[in-house]
Amino acid sequence: MPASQKRKIVGVLFDWDGTLLNSYAADSAAYLAMFQQMEIAWGLEDLAQHYSPNWYNVYRAAGLHESRWAAADLAWRAEYATQRPQLLPGARRLLSDLRRQYPLGLVTSGDRGRVLGQLRQFRLLRMFSARVCSGDTVEKKPHPAPLRLALRAMRLSPRDCVYVGDTREDVLMARRAGVLTIGITGPFPTARKLKLSRPNVLLSSLSELPAALRNLQT
Repeated sequence: MPASQKRKIVGVLFDWDGTLLNSYAADSAAYLAMFQQMEIAWGLEDLAQHYSPNWYNVYRAAGLHESRWAAADLAWRAEYATQRPQLLPGARRLLSDLRRQYPLGLVTSGDRGRVLGQLRQFRLLRMFSARVCSGDTVEKKPHPAPLRLALRAMRLSPRDCVYVGDTREDVLMARRAGVLTIGITGPFPTARKLKLSRPNVLLSSLSELPAALRNLQT
């Protein structure tokens, strides 16, 4: 980033699935079970090709009629509930260290009940000053509304913040909200589109994030 665009970072906000939580195996298992129940002849390659954090985009790509979306949601959740995704390596230490320097926020497309349950499981609930989940705004990523809601709750200006995510939708949401973007290639099949979205910074690991935040400010 050119020196003229350097900013003082006051707050850091994160995506959840694929950024802090290694949930692709659980997510894909739930999709495959749902596809089977919905009699959709899709496998992992189809899911990877059409994957989106907005699962209704996946449903549309699979040709699933809107009248069956609620049943598909139930099938997905039932299978996901049997899975046990874990935090990505270093996520807990990273959040603990960053929280000493910045207020942290969470903006995710995940269902509130599921995400809050996982935050409690990993004892991370109090790490975040704001937690915005699917359903908290009418609009979904890449619309900026979810991120703007978190910023209002944290009483932070967009230009003073960074959003960290692993998808093109994360980058577009943050850019539209006026927030700096850091992309991290994670376990989900989103790396190619993430790179094409040209985040301000692109990382291959959470371990690189502290240095990236320093570089954005110096």
